[in-house]
Amino acid sequence: MGVDGYGYGLWPLVAVNSAIFILFALGFTRPRTTRDWRAMGVFSAFLVALFTEMYGFPLTIYLLSGWLGSRLPGLDLTHGGGHLWNDLIGWTADPHLSPFHLLSYVLIGAGLLLVASAWRVLLDARRGARLATTGPYARLRHPQYAGFLLVMAGFLVQWPTIPTLVLFPILAYAYRRLAVGEEREVRAPFGAEWDAYAMRTPRFIPRIVGPRAVTSASSGGAHVHG
Repeated sequence: MGVDGYGYGLWPLVAVNSAIFILFALGFTRPRTTRDWRAMGVFSAFLVALFTEMYGFPLTIYLLSGWLGSRLPGLDLTHGGGHLWNDLIGWTADPHLSPFHLLSYVLIGAGLLLVASAWRVLLDARRGARLATTGPYARLRHPQYAGFLLVMAGFLVQWPTIPTLVLFPILAYAYRRLAVGEEREVRAPFGAEWDAYAMRTPRFIPRIVGPRAVTSASSGGAHVHG
């Protein structure tokens, strides 16, 4: 196992990168309830686990290199060895220019942009005591959570680790629970307006085409098919 180019043990980078992304998330999510803080805790654990393996100690590489090292020569205790997807396809050029790394830039950038743009719309709607339905909210009911999931998916494409692969579905489930709880709270003041918005707007994944027409059932309730 080669150790040339060992790029770990950089604990200040672990702390700085973790703090930047955690503070960014706190600034946009503003957790209030115990449920909010639990989701924030899982997100923080995801980031700390990620940057610990990216700059501190490569636990996943250490565990996998023993039985995969002979099959994947690039899987060693170097910084480049941490790009597991590159190792799997035999990428030997600059790991930061691989298809996976470039895709990660797109996902992370899109996620951060989605979170920031959604926050401006939400803040304006709160000031006017109205429902947020414009900008990203015209396509998604919870664009901020979708944005954070995109950021995490980008990091998984760039630097997959065993802990973050385990934490990602847990966090996705936590965000879904948060979204459902928030929807119950928002429905109380907005009632029928919220119901109409929720029927035409997906929760996390935007529709490629526009929603189908809303029809009224004989009982008077509105239904969306598909």
